[in-house]
Amino acid sequence: MKDQFVSYIKNLQDTITTAIETIDGKATFQEDIWKRPEGGGGRTRVIENGNVFEKGGVNISQVHGELPVTMQNYFGVKDANFFACGLSLVLHPKSPMVPTVHANWRYFEMYNKEGEIVDQWFGGGQDLTPYYLFDEDAIHFHMVCKNACDAHNAEFYPKYKARCDEYFYNAHRNEGRGLGGLFFDYLKKTEETTMQDWYNFVTTVGDSFLEAYMPIVERRKNTAFAKAQKDWQEVRRGRYVEFNLVHDKGTLFGLKTNGRIESILMSLPPVVQWKYDHHPEEGSEEARLLEVLKNPKEWV
Repeated sequence: MKDQFVSYIKNLQDTITTAIETIDGKATFQEDIWKRPEGGGGRTRVIENGNVFEKGGVNISQVHGELPVTMQNYFGVKDANFFACGLSLVLHPKSPMVPTVHANWRYFEMYNKEGEIVDQWFGGGQDLTPYYLFDEDAIHFHMVCKNACDAHNAEFYPKYKARCDEYFYNAHRNEGRGLGGLFFDYLKKTEETTMQDWYNFVTTVGDSFLEAYMPIVERRKNTAFAKAQKDWQEVRRGRYVEFNLVHDKGTLFGLKTNGRIESILMSLPPVVQWKYDHHPEEGSEEARLLEVLKNPKEWV
């Protein structure tokens, strides 16, 4: 299973980075191949200062070794080894009219001292963080997510959409990070579901990413904007940073397992503002966005 999924994410990284370079038309990805001293490594690809994308990364990694004590305590195990692989991407557009997007698809195995698999699961999802709210974009993104889920089980979309709204939530701000999408974790073998079934589901979601996001980029990338709107984007990016550093399990896992710091923090935007006690004007488009972030909508 791990070989199958590693092969999948390698191909998906190529597909996604090619599509992003094409729509950007200027910038190309810088690639770094890196090794992890304890075992494994990855392939980081970062794009910067493009026509469309100010900064972004599409990274794959496969790491293995002894599970650090902090993570052993988290999982309630002792003397465990692990294998983890996945693709993680974040794209921060230049224009405040184009939403930031995040996606991650991952697979994890845990082993006992004899090297036998004692646990394994898939996780991941994809979510949208706009700075200005275009309802048709939100509906499109969620519809693609729903179609990917419905191909496997009609109960998946409402369940994983709700989990996404719950997970990507800045509790200290009482607001969501964005408009959500899908979030799933600990997808394990059951009496009804094999690991191959979960592989098929997760790869369907992964394959849907470009269909979910690229039409929105195409639609909004040439929309005019003013400096005040760029300022608002940078204020909202600050909330994105807060979530990633305070709440995100993937970031914390990477930091606690001696992950490659440049790859972990590639998710952070290049220019951010924190303004003291900042509130948008009542009745404005900025205020409309905040209202939805505080009260998640059912888009489809």
